[in-house]
Amino acid sequence: MLNPDLVGRTFTSADSVTVTKEAIQKFAEVLGESNFDIAPPTFSISITLDQSQSLLQGSGLDWTRVVHGEQRFDIKRPIIAGDVLVGSSTIESARNVAENEIVTVRSDLHAGSNLVVSTWSTLVVRA
Repeated sequence: MLNPDLVGRTFTSADSVTVTKEAIQKFAEVLGESNFDIAPPTFSISITLDQSQSLLQGSGLDWTRVVHGEQRFDIKRPIIAGDVLVGSSTIESARNVAENEIVTVRSDLHAGSNLVVSTWSTLVVRA
């Protein structure tokens, strides 16, 4: 069970990520996309996933019972090669539904002071 004191906790990466055209191309090709000038809408998860998992390490979640529930994106502008992004992840909520624990993490990517993308990942810890 997630420690309820962790709801609202934010992890901000100390490192920035510079997006390369090669990283966009590699991600896009897996999706069958051929435009490598801008990143596919879901590209941000390739950056934010490690950060959100770092935030949840030691949280009390039983990772052997976790399944992915939902993913959503709020894209302020496309990610392009050359972007230097800094991310943060926040545990927004944790609740119990039908004996399952539902945890939602929001991750934000900024270029300088500008918010580029917010993503929400909902995880279900099966009872």
